Amino acid sequence: MTPFGAAIFGCDGARLSPDERAFFAEANPFGFILFDRNLETADQIRALTADLRDTVGWNAPIFIDQEGGRVQRLRPPLATVWLPPLDHVTRLGKNAEEGMHLRYRIIAHELMDLGIDANCAPMLDIARPETHPFLRNRCYGSDLDQVVRIGRAVVEGHLSGGVFPVIKHIPGHGLARMDSHLDLPRIDAPEETLNTIDFAAFKPFADCAMGMTAHLVFSALGETQPATTSPSMIRRIRDDIGFNGLLMTDDISMNALSGTVPERGAASMRAGCDVILHCNGDLAERIALIDRIGTMPAASQARAEAAIVRRPTPEDVDIAALKANLAELEQGRSA
Repeated sequence: MTPFGAAIFGCDGARLSPDERAFFAEANPFGFILFDRNLETADQIRALTADLRDTVGWNAPIFIDQEGGRVQRLRPPLATVWLPPLDHVTRLGKNAEEGMHLRYRIIAHELMDLGIDANCAPMLDIARPETHPFLRNRCYGSDLDQVVRIGRAVVEGHLSGGVFPVIKHIPGHGLARMDSHLDLPRIDAPEETLNTIDFAAFKPFADCAMGMTAHLVFSALGETQPATTSPSMIRRIRDDIGFNGLLMTDDISMNALSGTVPERGAASMRAGCDVILHCNGDLAERIALIDRIGTMPAASQARAEAAIVRRPTPEDVDIAALKANLAELEQGRSA
């Protein structure tokens, strides 16, 4: 397989410009990610996803953030509107595990219908009372066992619908009291807490094909760099948590990271990340980033190819029946 450019790129708008087409054809990024600026109508999205894949000449994964709640790129009439995950878990009560599986099975169906086959979920961060509001209601709970059970249901919902799940934010973002889009959170919790709660949430998901890093510093572990750019933290993700899937960064343009976008990308690659997620910025910035990071090193290429081989096949489903089942669960009845 031709070496992949070590990036997942966004694009400027609802249609590709000639310059974007030429750039993507040359850069051969591992995949693409869509945002509000790319989403107008169902037919337009289908055409855009087809064009993106046509530029690289293969069925590249196309990602989106479709968690529900505030982080939901597709809304009616393009897709179902959802409560924030933590609110939905609360509403479902004892039916949370089954209900969240149905929720993400429906989401997967809606994504696949538009040509989107990778979703940046589940979020396995453990919520705390002090967790920053940007993150807290996106979590599945404050109990390790609950987060793992619901997280596994979310993974299986995606897979049965033919969509790659992306576990995040490795090795755990729940203790952050700052929004990493704006600032760099520093975590001073002791190693025992991290190992038995936050990091432990990801160990049962070490078998997943793709995961996303966290932009935060674990000061109690002697860290001075965000996990995304820290070689020792990436080793913990690989060796202690055991995750050997394709490891992408969280958005490289977030202000938790310092330096230029190309410098951030290069630091993440040196630390051991496999692919750089570049969500925003113009074409000139994308060009500068790929010029700096180039193609995936051999180990990353192997993980990327292994992930692609595991592309899930959607199962036949009656979506109307699933929605009815979910409504029953929300009312406290067994489906």
